[in-house]
Amino acid sequence: MKLNYFNKIFYLNFSIFCFIFFLDRASKIFVIDFHEKNFGNQLYSSAYLNVNLVWNEGVAFGLLSFKESHLYNFLTVFIAVVIFIIFIMVLKNDGLKRLGLLFIMGGAFGNLFDRIFYNAVPDFLDLHIGNFHWFIFNIADIFITIGVVFMILMEYLGNNEKIKNE
Repeated sequence: MKLNYFNKIFYLNFSIFCFIFFLDRASKIFVIDFHEKNFGNQLYSSAYLNVNLVWNEGVAFGLLSFKESHLYNFLTVFIAVVIFIIFIMVLKNDGLKRLGLLFIMGGAFGNLFDRIFYNAVPDFLDLHIGNFHWFIFNIADIFITIGVVFMILMEYLGNNEKIKNE
């Protein structure tokens, strides 16, 4: 059975999505398991990077953390709707724009999975210089950020091309 072009693109896109999701899951499972077996001790510590488990009940960087379950559930449903919209956008785009959207969707789905099954997202990467610490994040957040940067660059480059052609 020969695969046509659209099937190949579908499998490639699905593979990218799955790679991001499984890389995120594997890293979180490893850190959670290490945390439980070592009574919460840090996994790694250096001059610029610490690996230590923190449970994030909010959205990006711990923003919008709620103690009320109905607000948390509303936010979770809202995130699921946004992921579905991104999925529709993946189907309608191609090239680097599609890749950026796949990165965002894969990372967002990884964090949504955690919100549903753990009621929080495990974050563990802590970049710092001296006493200045950046927000603690995870692998899914890295892919979401890369995807957003791709989308911004594609929009910027696309707008520059339109201006040059006018």
